[in-house]
Amino acid sequence: MKSHFVSDLQDGQAVSTLFLVCEKGIRTSARGKSWLELSLRDRTGAIPAKMWDNFEAIAKTFECDDVVVIRGRVKLYNGVKEVTLEQIIPAEEREYDLGDFLAHTKFDIEKLYSELRAAIAGLKNPFLKRLLESIVEDPAIAPRLKRAPAAMMMHHAFVGGLLEHVVSLIGLSRGVTAQYPELDADLLLSGIVLHDIGKIEELSYERGVQYTTPGRLLGHITIGTGIARDQIKLIPGFPPELAILVEHLILSHHGSLEFGSPTLPQTREAVALHFLDDLDSKMAAMRSTLDSESGNAEWTERNPALRRAILRTDAYLAQQPKPVPVAASKSVEAAAPRGTAQLDFEPRKA
Repeated sequence: MKSHFVSDLQDGQAVSTLFLVCEKGIRTSARGKSWLELSLRDRTGAIPAKMWDNFEAIAKTFECDDVVVIRGRVKLYNGVKEVTLEQIIPAEEREYDLGDFLAHTKFDIEKLYSELRAAIAGLKNPFLKRLLESIVEDPAIAPRLKRAPAAMMMHHAFVGGLLEHVVSLIGLSRGVTAQYPELDADLLLSGIVLHDIGKIEELSYERGVQYTTPGRLLGHITIGTGIARDQIKLIPGFPPELAILVEHLILSHHGSLEFGSPTLPQTREAVALHFLDDLDSKMAAMRSTLDSESGNAEWTERNPALRRAILRTDAYLAQQPKPVPVAASKSVEAAAPRGTAQLDFEPRKA
């Protein structure tokens, strides 16, 4: 069984445990020195690892997505932890629990699923309510909906990430529909539930998050539109105009042609969905980046998806000098030097 996790590893620590191999390659320096370079993962994160000697035969015994037993020592290189490997042995399936290697939502899956169903149960539009219930409660869909990630890397890229993302958007939408009552709350909720439903087929997540062949060829927007369209056809009397609005929400939620949407958001609900989705995905990406140990005490490393490094605000503010409290008995006027002109905040008269 697994004994050490990435989040627990410290500089100088000897480690002997199981990891999932998520990247593998043989590198060669300009001077001709070669080494085996890996990225090792468990549910708490990933760590780079290098084997410098006698790696040629060992490298042929395992591939990416295999679980291996490694022995080595943790060290800091340019401020980043990595493992110098001494031994790598492919593990047998009976030796590990695959759940130890897949990042997972921190929330209770069944509770998230119950919150989703409760939101759907509150819909007033009978056609939209039946459509969403038929999808999220479908025995062929529900188990995948509970496990699917929301993305490969950008945000919620872990088991249960899609469901966490959808429930988060439901919470955000309540404030938005209260602020903008002209929005059709039922239609917006339908877009929230269905906009990424194609991820259940676009991504595989058995040993790591990867694209499936249909996912590569079609993408989740096309797949999700197909899922919604097929279910709509099974609902007698479903208004065709409403069906078009539902499909438009899925097709336009990326917000622009540049980012993969075949059409731009052209209804109030579609615009709201796009910006809510963008907000939640970016905040989740920032949370993940800030939770990592990349970078230094104040700044993270550059996040490729966000195209920026993130300031660790708490650490930054902790280093600032604390303001000296002003005695309650002293007024601003009393504190001013004698002879100082008083500021006039009254508007000038023409």
